[in-house]
Amino acid sequence: MTGVGVLAGPTGAVGTPRYACRVMVNSSPPDRERLTWVERRRQKIRDEIERNRRGEYTVPTWVLALALAAMVGGWLALVFLA
Repeated sequence: MTGVGVLAGPTGAVGTPRYACRVMVNSSPPDRERLTWVERRRQKIRDEIERNRRGEYTVPTWVLALALAAMVGGWLALVFLA
């Protein structure tokens, strides 16, 4: 079958436009969704704290990149200014 945006999926039949398969059915109030997000965020923070207490702490990549840039910059300054 040819056509742009045509999919056969679990909620749409063959030949149904892609957007027709994406109907949002949300029976819960918006506060419930926000509460769920808040709870997931809190659990993520708790898990990170537990990992850090076990000694599985890792330095963020941006901190490592900044340290590397500072070392290379210092080395270049020594080479060119000496």
